[in-house]
Amino acid sequence: MPTLPPGVDEIVHRALEEDLGPAGDVTSASVLRPGDRCRARIEARADGVVAGLLVAERVFHSVDPEVGVHLLVVDGERVAPGQILAGVEGAAGSVLGAERVALNFLTHLSGVATLTRQYVDACEGTDSVILCTRKTLPGLRALERYAVQRGGARLHRAGLFDGVLIKDNHVAVAGGVAEAVRRGRAGAPHTLRVQVEVETLGQLEEALTAGADAVLFDNGDLETVKRALDLVGDRIPLEVSGGITLQTVRELAGAGRLLISVGRITHSAPALDISLEVEPG
Repeated sequence: MPTLPPGVDEIVHRALEEDLGPAGDVTSASVLRPGDRCRARIEARADGVVAGLLVAERVFHSVDPEVGVHLLVVDGERVAPGQILAGVEGAAGSVLGAERVALNFLTHLSGVATLTRQYVDACEGTDSVILCTRKTLPGLRALERYAVQRGGARLHRAGLFDGVLIKDNHVAVAGGVAEAVRRGRAGAPHTLRVQVEVETLGQLEEALTAGADAVLFDNGDLETVKRALDLVGDRIPLEVSGGITLQTVRELAGAGRLLISVGRITHSAPALDISLEVEPG
């Protein structure tokens, strides 16, 4: 069973506070009677990879610990249209009050996992791997990284605190790739590798000479990436990024051993269509 990252309860609390506000669910309070109960099913309406069922469960239990949530699949599983993902049962006001927030998490995270799996599948049989990036929705990075893992990709650095990645703007301020790498190696904690972003083969040669521990080649076309692989050899990891689509990733992955970072798996993943339907009666 997958384990949720720390801090999920706080994220769920903020989302519920945003939706319920100071007055709570005024529609349910107006329409439902205090003793009304319901049974509902959470159902996939499209093919995909599910992620966020554990988060949805937290949402329901945060609203009412007495709501029963029965998970029928595990985060990371492929699902099909019409497949029942979970059953929910309890006080009707609690179920309906939690419904939208639970589905918001579930559809978004499942969308991230689904798009991630499509990229991972496109690289199957090659030596390349898919990585996520820091291009995440503010406040949701931990959960989106969880969804990326459920989709089968690897994690990049979690933030600015756990890895040195010298970007083009750092290079511009430092006065060049070599000087930026020199400063990074001199100033970074010895436990952190120093990676630098380059945009040309000339900058790549500078980075290698300066002793970079890894290189990110941004916006290189296929032929340039192949030449970059020849220059790097087995010395250090080579990462590539920039405009990599499902239509282009396979050919790129087949060029050699690459780390392929894809921002769109988090910042542009379409939500997976999932609904909650109350059973009549």
